Amino acid sequence: MAAVVFIFISLQASANEYSRPTFEKFRFDESHDYQNASAIRSNLYDRLKHIPLTSSRESYLSLGGSLRERYEYTSNPVFGDAPQDEDGVWLQRINLHADMQLGRHLRLFGELTSALSEGRAEGPSPVDENKLDLQNAFADFSFDLNDSTDLTIRAGRQEIEFGSGRLVDVREGTNVRRTFDGFRGLLNLADWELTAVAVRPRRDREGIFDDKTNHDESMWGIYAVGQPSFLPQGNVDFYYLDFRDDIGSFVQGVNKETRHTVGIRLWGAAKGWDWNWEAVYQFGSFGDNKISAWTLASDTGFTFSNASLQPRFGLRANIASGDKDPEDSMLQTFNPLFPRGNYFSQAAVLGPRNFFNINPHLQLQITDKLSLNTDVNFYWRLEKNDGVYSPSGQIIRVPGDSDARYVATGLSIEMAWAATTHLDFTAIYTHLEPGSFIRETGESKPVDFIELTARFRF
Repeated sequence: MAAVVFIFISLQASANEYSRPTFEKFRFDESHDYQNASAIRSNLYDRLKHIPLTSSRESYLSLGGSLRERYEYTSNPVFGDAPQDEDGVWLQRINLHADMQLGRHLRLFGELTSALSEGRAEGPSPVDENKLDLQNAFADFSFDLNDSTDLTIRAGRQEIEFGSGRLVDVREGTNVRRTFDGFRGLLNLADWELTAVAVRPRRDREGIFDDKTNHDESMWGIYAVGQPSFLPQGNVDFYYLDFRDDIGSFVQGVNKETRHTVGIRLWGAAKGWDWNWEAVYQFGSFGDNKISAWTLASDTGFTFSNASLQPRFGLRANIASGDKDPEDSMLQTFNPLFPRGNYFSQAAVLGPRNFFNINPHLQLQITDKLSLNTDVNFYWRLEKNDGVYSPSGQIIRVPGDSDARYVATGLSIEMAWAATTHLDFTAIYTHLEPGSFIRETGESKPVDFIELTARFRF
């Protein structure tokens, strides 16, 4: 196991004249232009975040990075169908980025990533290890069209997430985050943000600077987010995404897949309530066959903000279509495209295809820096003639002769501690108890998953 040496530098603010930007999921979403104003750059951290390149400070360089150390142990992976890791898996991910703003119209952003792993029984998977490569490498060309409208054209390798990541996500839970090669246009209007994309995913390889564009898959489309006047509360997303896969794989077979996705998402918060509801329909072709698929997803919660521990009680209820008859000329299995790897839990065993589930959950804010999340997931397959899929879309159980629908019951507990602005820890335990479908179609051992993570960001 590789050794990691931490050199910890105290990063205390010299004064409270300003508030530093928070760390974002996508580091290119952070802005450190705040130091153009009255901030006094009196320590190493502030100097790294804003290095002036011109006397006007309109052009500047910002440096940052992160280190994540993670230990995972899974007993009976995939209910006993996958080889057992003897002592668990150690995962390390290091990212370093440079953000260069060159005047008002040009920005260059580059990010290196190094993901290493040790202990996997079958050796590292494509999402476990990528010794060194470019995670982000793009140029932004920005223009002010008028007082309330601006346009940015982004070209190069870039991470993308739409909405809450149900269809397109960076896949933070895995050691290797997902990224794409191509173009993106971002148009900000008064009440709307429009994004147009034309990209292909990166094909991850475990070596050094050996990743390539995945020419088997592509995606283009438009995603709009707004706060229209016809909504009394909250926000709405509208989108259309075109997805192509030369080797689409389902119980029906392997074939060329062309899938058009149209969807709407309603989300927001008011008077203690919060909601995140989404409806999606898909059509297209799978070889010579037609595609007709859909999903409905919801997450609704209420937070008692004035109560001790500020408990939030929530309920997720989701359903996604499956294939009613693999022998006919219609493929009805929903495809979540590029979803979160940890869609239902950090154990990442089950994926959002041919399923319906009920998932009550509870969040407690124990202190300002310590939180506890727990949930129970009841998971069924929707169509008896379709199988069960992993988050990546692989078939983990074909239907066989089983008429059972119930797949598994999952229990998860997560503790998160934000020790400092720069350092946080998480501890997660997940238990999956196999249901009747798993017991009738093969190995049916209960799955126990443990994860311990430490992350440092600057």
